[in-house]
Amino acid sequence: MKVSQKIRVTKEFGFEMAHALYGHDGLCGNIHGHSYKLSVTLIGVPLNEYSNPKDGMVMDFSDLKKVVQREVLDVFDHALVLNASSPHSELNELKQNFEKVIRFGGQPTCENLVSYFAKRISKSLPVGIILHHVRLQETPTSIAEWYFSDNC
Repeated sequence: MKVSQKIRVTKEFGFEMAHALYGHDGLCGNIHGHSYKLSVTLIGVPLNEYSNPKDGMVMDFSDLKKVVQREVLDVFDHALVLNASSPHSELNELKQNFEKVIRFGGQPTCENLVSYFAKRISKSLPVGIILHHVRLQETPTSIAEWYFSDNC
């Protein structure tokens, strides 16, 4: 069956990460962690090459998993993410005692993280595959979303 219409495909991921929001006027100013859920949605026309092992796919889910693993999960899973402007990020003991301390180029909010993840993922996608949207769920009731259509 030939599909020549655009199709959206989504893959979901989970990871653990700690952060602190420097200068925040509430509890989020303290180091704390979340069990994040990340959804990545692509849009494209499924491949129509009968002899190709990827026939009928927008992008093989296992290939998308490799991109997200490399660009997001390998970097941020079980990491402590701090605003690079925060004095906390200068604590040498953090780097000496913990393997994954990231000095983020801004406040590590859900909004800034989802935008950063979208940039990293989109630069690693094959030609012709568009990153439609990225959804980052920080808590069961707190979600940030990035959409290509809002940013092109």
